[in-house]
Amino acid sequence: MRRSTFSKWLPWVIVAVLIFIVLPLWNAGDLQLSGGPRLGLIEIDRPIYSSRQIVKDLNYFEDRGDVDGIIIRLETPGGAVAASQEIFQKVRSIARGYKPVVASMGNVAASGGYYIALGADSIVANPGTATGSIGVIMGYPVISDLMAKLGVGYQQIRSGELKDSGSPFREVTAQDTAYFQALINNLFEQFVGDVAQMRKKPVEEIRKLATGQVYSGAQAYSLGLIDRLGTFEDAIYMAGHMTGIPGKPVLVEPPRPKRGLLDILFEDLNVKLPLGLTHPIPEYRLP
Repeated sequence: MRRSTFSKWLPWVIVAVLIFIVLPLWNAGDLQLSGGPRLGLIEIDRPIYSSRQIVKDLNYFEDRGDVDGIIIRLETPGGAVAASQEIFQKVRSIARGYKPVVASMGNVAASGGYYIALGADSIVANPGTATGSIGVIMGYPVISDLMAKLGVGYQQIRSGELKDSGSPFREVTAQDTAYFQALINNLFEQFVGDVAQMRKKPVEEIRKLATGQVYSGAQAYSLGLIDRLGTFEDAIYMAGHMTGIPGKPVLVEPPRPKRGLLDILFEDLNVKLPLGLTHPIPEYRLP
């Protein structure tokens, strides 16, 4: 009698379990019903001043066994040097592994945005994309003359002649300029070297292109800085084809905590303002 009752209710139990498992995935847009590849989507749509969240998202897709490849959608003018380099290194390590990575450029993917794209297996841009801008920039305000007019002084105790270089409260010296120029030159050579290595071109050829100039996607393609002209959709199908799995690709987004307007505002302030006010930051970005 018990066996008969259990057999009667078993199909309903299975249905209930499936509903509880399937519905959350369906609502999250993370359920694949087709036989095509699953592609993780990383969107970089702001200036780059921190690599933490982007690297976390890349690790998330790298570790997921049911994600077959990654699309990086770039809509950024670039940003801080170290943050751009960290993301580039992570993208390159995944692309060198077992998951294909395709970089898709939107309106602008310049300087640090282009740097990140270098790590992918393939770079796709629209003919009108603004990209390139291979170079380094750094600036800071100098208000010493204004302070003098206002009768305001600023005393600073330092351990060495260059310790307060970049301070907005004193005049810029020739020594300061030479110091920062040497730093910029070193970071520039790092950028040029990575472009030459990843694009498989002589360093001198890349150096001639690295004037800080922005190239259209069409120009970048003719110069060998990208791999293909195409749309975001083209990049998706390319990545799907590279996985070796037939079918229409399904995009999967990384999990995101809910954030309000104040969270976003204070995140930007915490990342950018303290650094920019206390010391000039070398950046791979558009001016």
